[in-house]
Amino acid sequence: MTINKQKSLINFKKAHSLLAKIADMTEKNDYCIDIMQQNLAAIGLLRSAHEMLMENHLNSCFKTAMASKNEKKKKEMTDEILKVTKLFNK
Repeated sequence: MTINKQKSLINFKKAHSLLAKIADMTEKNDYCIDIMQQNLAAIGLLRSAHEMLMENHLNSCFKTAMASKNEKKKKEMTDEILKVTKLFNK
């Protein structure tokens, strides 16, 4: 596992824990701003994990595909990157 995937996994685990806390806070009817701040922290962890995974993918799978002569694979990889980037930016 690459260092970026390891860091992403840590962020996913932190976000998972934080989501449980957010659900608990919501069930206890905690102050809305406090819940929103925790929610933004979880979103930040997930965005960071996504960015690390994207960097890893570009430096490994994507780079390998672009160096090959397989035009179909190159197009598929490019389309995947575009699709994930569009989803990320929604």
